[in-house]
Amino acid sequence: MPVGLCVAGANRNDFKMFAETIQSIPVPRPEPLAHTPQHLCLDKGYDFEEVRRLAETFGFVAHIRSRGEDTEATARQPGQKARRWVVERTHGWMNRFRSLLIRWAKKPKNYLGLLQFVCGLMAYRVAGLFG
Repeated sequence: MPVGLCVAGANRNDFKMFAETIQSIPVPRPEPLAHTPQHLCLDKGYDFEEVRRLAETFGFVAHIRSRGEDTEATARQPGQKARRWVVERTHGWMNRFRSLLIRWAKKPKNYLGLLQFVCGLMAYRVAGLFG
């Protein structure tokens, strides 16, 4: 489930939204300690020095895939699947909501509210509270 989210145009790179996404996390994070660091796994879209610095500033140990690393890992272990399927599955669930698949809301705040509602509804469904 998404922990934090923010809204921007489709032509904006993911790494430029990194700080806003981390700051949008609604649950207060526990303080990272030396013996219990907090890890952050990111894909190739975040492979920039700016993101590494920001992750360190926020107290995360960044695990960022380098460009071309997936190809090498797949070649070494043919049966190993990428971990990215969790994110793609969540996007697939979100695309079942027609208002998210085609953005009808003109104001970003309305669209953000709809995104938050859908994330809450998905969390409710995954928790098994519907029966």
